[in-house]
Parts: sequence; structure tokens; C-alpha cells
Amino acid sequence: MTAPSFAPAAPDAIPLLALGPDALDAALETLPPDQAAWARTLGFKAGSGEVALLPGGTGLARALVGRGKAETRGRERFAFAKAAAKLPEGTYRLEGALSERDLREAALGWLLEGYRFARYKDQSPPKARLVAPDGLDAARVETLAAAEWLTRDLVNTPSNEMGPADLEAAARAVAEQAGASIDVIAGDDLLARNFPMIHAVGRAAASHRAPRLIDMAWGGDGPRLTLVGKGVCFDTGGLDIKPASSMLTMKKDMGGAATVLGLAQAIMALGLPLRLRVLIPAVENAIGSDAFRPGDILRSRKGLTVEINNTDAEGRLVLADALALAAEDEDPGLTVTFATLTGAARVALGADLAPFFTDDDGLAQGLSKGGAEWADPVWRLPFHEPYEAQIEPGIADLDNAPSGGLGGAITAALFLRRFAPPRYCHFDIFAWQQAAAPGRPKGGQGQGARALLAALPEALGL
Repeated sequence: MTAPSFAPAAPDAIPLLALGPDALDAALETLPPDQAAWARTLGFKAGSGEVALLPGGTGLARALVGRGKAETRGRERFAFAKAAAKLPEGTYRLEGALSERDLREAALGWLLEGYRFARYKDQSPPKARLVAPDGLDAARVETLAAAEWLTRDLVNTPSNEMGPADLEAAARAVAEQAGASIDVIAGDDLLARNFPMIHAVGRAAASHRAPRLIDMAWGGDGPRLTLVGKGVCFDTGGLDIKPASSMLTMKKDMGGAATVLGLAQAIMALGLPLRLRVLIPAVENAIGSDAFRPGDILRSRKGLTVEINNTDAEGRLVLADALALAAEDEDPGLTVTFATLTGAARVALGADLAPFFTDDDGLAQGLSKGGAEWADPVWRLPFHEPYEAQIEPGIADLDNAPSGGLGGAITAALFLRRFAPPRYCHFDIFAWQQAAAPGRPKGGQGQGARALLAALPEALGL
């Protein structure tokens, strides 16, 4: 699949007028009478994603795209992307009075609508192309769309072709493209180099899908940013096995790693003046004679002991060892985890809204602002310290799955914070689009990456 891109500027690009019902009558008055009459004949009402093709001369003279009512636009992201799938082949240029944020969302949504997962079956993308609107940072939007396409490709690839070694290969490809260095610790070397929990989670699959820690580094100057992505390439739940229905989408349990790789690709492509480190613990949580068990007590890289009360709460275990490594850096800077970690986060906020946790109020404000500006909605949840006692079982330092079932996203975040460097942020993402929507086909998706990228200049003083 070719990379997402805007069409080159062309004098014969077809005008594409975006407008809402409140502006329809005034807009029609400005059009040639025959075009206005044709729009009225078609019954065009400027509803969300509605398209009217207006003929003129020997072909298509103009197209109208509805934005829907102003009071309901917040109900649907990337609504303008509907037009990309409805318009005939050609090159279009956007017209209409759009705010900077709306223009950015329209352009980004158009590129995201062009994504197709065609690894196993031909998929035809829309043939309509858009010229980058005036005033838009087109290169940045193209870079962000490419990052999202990468994330989707990685999540959508089934686990038989996206195991730990395949995830390593994807990371190496990203590193090679940007000139980053990469180091991988795999199999029993994880024990030799003190990553016992990554090894414990992945050892049941080690004979054919060895667990590993992927460590990528890029940039020689500037503040440090460490991205840690959960790379559980398939999650059976381990000996606490999931129901069959719950395993159907477990190829997405490496969605945190996929999001981190997409974000890293964007950061390096944009040349941000920072020192980037990417850590991905890549494992398969399988069932076998060597699987870790409920009731086991594991020792972590940090030295804290962890009682296993549920083998299906494995993501926090592998992330803990990676976070402990990040904390050993003399200057860890800002550390951010992305992980498909808890069902509790979905119960709290649903599939579309990604919760994040941080003690840094300034970073939290930047993330909320960046999410709104780049159509990447996020919401802050608290590291609620009164819940700390729930992750302290008594027989060990920590409990990986406290009983009770309440506040599970928060207790998981508190668990991770025990291992993380001082300046820390955690995203509990879903990484999946349950039903097709404008700019977001059913399947894998990134969450939180654009919000973080927008927040970085202020958060890191770039």
C-alpha cells in the first residue's frame, strides 16, 4: 500500500465546497444558476457526509459536501471523510469557511479514510484525491496518517504472522528507516539479564515464539522521551483461560506496541529535537506445561515480588520489567506507556475514549488539548492513592490482580507506577474500532499518539 499523501496542486482540481445547512441557501446564491438549480433538484440538504455532484461544461464542475448541523457535529469524528468514499475519481480542492481545527480534522480524516488492510485480500481505496488545503501543515498531517496506517497494519495482522519475532522485525524496519539503533534480548537471555517477569509470561511459548525485549534508541541531543508499548502478540489468558469469544480480538493485545511504533515513526520523521527510547516487551501469553500459574510469586527486575492472582493480568507484568529498565536511566525524562491493559477502562469510558494517568498537571492539560486539536480524544483518570492497599496482598510486595473488580484501570495504573521513573504517564487503550466509521474502518487503530505528539513541545520544552 502506498503511503498516505495529498494530491499535488492542480489548476483544474474540482472545487469541493463544505457547508452546513445553515449556510446552504447563501452558498447556493453564489453558484452559477444551473449548478444551484441542480443542487436543489438533487434535494441536497447539507447533512453530515451528504454529497451533491454538480455538472458543468463537459464534466463535473463542483461538488458539495454536507457538514451537518453545527450542534451535532461533535457526535462524529472525521465526518468529512465520508465524501472521500462517495466522490468519483479525480483531484479536488477544499472550499468553505472552516476553522483551523476543522480543516485539520477534515484533511487528516480524508487520508485516514484511504487506509485499507490488503495483506490477505485486495481492498480498493477511494480514488478521489484531495489537494492539501491552504494553511495546512501538509507534511505533518501526512506523517501522522502514515503513523496511524502502520499501527493499524500491525494490529490487524493475525497472530500467526505477528508473533514476538514478527513484532521485532517491524521494529527493526522502523529503526532502519530512521537510522535508529536497536537491541533485542530474547529467550533465556532475559533471565541472564534480569527481566524475569517478561520471561515468565512468555516462557510457555518459548520453544517456537521466544519472548523478548525490544530496545530502540534515536537522537543524540535534547530531552529524553521513553515510550513503552505492551507487546502481547496473543493473549489466551494463560491458565486463567479466556472464554473463546474473548479471544477473538486478542491479536490486538499488542496494540500498545503498535501505537508506540507508529508514534516513534512520526517523531523520527518529523525530526523532533529529543532523545527517543522505545521499549517493547514482546511475548505470547500461551498455555503449556511451563506456563506461569495462579498463586506463583514472581520476582521483578526491580526486586519487588508479585503474587499472581490471575494469569490474564499479564500485561502489567511485562511492562513492569521494561519500566524498571527505563527507571535505571540517569536521565529518564518523560516515560509513557501505551497498553491494552484493562477491561475496566472500557467500562469506565467506552471504546472510543482513551484514559490516561499522570501526576503531571501540565502534561495532563497538554494531552487534553492535543487530543481535542487532533481528533484523538483522551480523558484523565487519577492515580488514586487510597487504592494502593488493594495491590498489596501481604504475602508478596504486589498483587497483579486484586479481587473485588472495582477500579481495575486505576489499580493497574498504580501497579505500573511502582516500577516507573518519576515523570510518568500511562495510557490504557482499546486499539480497536468495533464498527466501521468515517476514517476508521473496523479493526486496529491507534489511540493517544496524536494527543501526546501535540503535547510534547510544551511538555519537553522543545
